Amino acid sequence: MLNVGKIEEGFVLDHIKAGKSFALYEHLQLDRLDYPVAIIKNAKSNKMGKKDILKIECDINSLDLDVLAIIDHNITVNIIKDGEIVEKKELTLPKQIRNVIHCHNPRCITSIEQELPHIFVLADEQKQIYRCKYCEEKYSENSQHR
Repeated sequence: MLNVGKIEEGFVLDHIKAGKSFALYEHLQLDRLDYPVAIIKNAKSNKMGKKDILKIECDINSLDLDVLAIIDHNITVNIIKDGEIVEKKELTLPKQIRNVIHCHNPRCITSIEQELPHIFVLADEQKQIYRCKYCEEKYSENSQHR
């Protein structure tokens, strides 16, 4: 059995779809920050079969976790203080996301005006559909993230 030490303050992101932990790592821009991070891939899970887990030791106010919901809103966010879980946070889909996903419509103004932010608005919460604020292009799972 793999044993990764506990953290004093930070986050444990659990129930990540197997193979998605590196996408989360990039979206949270952990490569640009100087935090200890443990990535556990393909851990056994009774609920999911296989899952990924991310442990991030950092100030709990230093990360924007809204980006997680667009990737997988079923992720469990455990908030750690003094080595103990103090809160389990449920993710909800943000109403608007900025510069996380990019519009791939060649006629969209964002393809011409490069400095414009890529803004997507939640169009259908039940179907988890986002649309480009400028051209209404639908975001699909196959669209690239930042």
